[in-house]
Amino acid sequence: MQTHTLTVGVAGATGYSGQELVRLLARHPHVRLTTAMGSQKAEAGRTLPALAGLWNGEILPFDLDRLGECDVVFLALPEDASAEIAPALLARGRRVFDLSGAFRLRDHTMRSRWYHAVTSLPEGTAYGMTERTAAALKSAMLVACAGCYPTSAVLALSPLVDANLISGDIIIDAKSGVSGAGKGLSQRTHFCEVDESLSAYGVFAHRHAAEIEQELGRPVTFVPHLVPLDRGILSTIYVRVPSGTTDADVTAAYQRAYANAPFVRLRGGDLPIIKHVAHTNFCDIGWKLDEPTGRLVVVSCLDNLLKGAAGQAVQNFNVAFGFDERTGLI
Repeated sequence: MQTHTLTVGVAGATGYSGQELVRLLARHPHVRLTTAMGSQKAEAGRTLPALAGLWNGEILPFDLDRLGECDVVFLALPEDASAEIAPALLARGRRVFDLSGAFRLRDHTMRSRWYHAVTSLPEGTAYGMTERTAAALKSAMLVACAGCYPTSAVLALSPLVDANLISGDIIIDAKSGVSGAGKGLSQRTHFCEVDESLSAYGVFAHRHAAEIEQELGRPVTFVPHLVPLDRGILSTIYVRVPSGTTDADVTAAYQRAYANAPFVRLRGGDLPIIKHVAHTNFCDIGWKLDEPTGRLVVVSCLDNLLKGAAGQAVQNFNVAFGFDERTGLI
């Protein structure tokens, strides 16, 4: 187990995920957070009052040269910005953990459709979902941290896919709090539009569907919804299992997959709720199987800003550098 200290910088530290990164890294025993920056060169310096007493530094305007002095850089930027900045940092020998979607898709056709600014993946790129890609993280120079919706869906479905326990279509009905849309303003995320309402969006047109399909190797029907919550994701997933499959078979598949996964909590028939995972790095998974019909409903919950973003990035970082993956997160 490694015990050394690394100098770390964060770009995009004023966004929701960026602020969570600063909060986590400021208390990480193997990190010296030397710089936290906004996403624009012209931004004025500012502090983060919510972190006073935990981290009293100043958020600086974006400066690639200063960022490049750090051992490790976390990017909590829009994908077009990450597409430009990550390769420049890699050229300086820095290891990069990117929270955007810019480098997640391995297929060129899919990537050109959803993340057109990235024409090719830099050498040494790994997809970052710790429970599934831990081995690849240790040598990766660029870690493309998994998206929030895909983390909820893939953690819930991959044990079933791996055990050949899905027969037929996969339907993912996912609901997210408003922070998942970031700080950018739009009519859809306006308080008056979100409050006391629920809406589906991005049907057959959400980039996270491609990421989910990539990781599962299966087509899915993915329908995201916006709900009036600050944070959290709940995915209700509908599949059919092969004839003769029992609840014990489903339970065994999940237990095999997550026997050594400290941030996945299996709830079985006690279906999880967002309130139990908010402000944590846990993903809770529960399920109900109707054995006579072979219908299986799986419910997965996580905090989109932590296990779906900043917490997952730190978990990936821990594994990449040989630290206990729980460090700074529990």
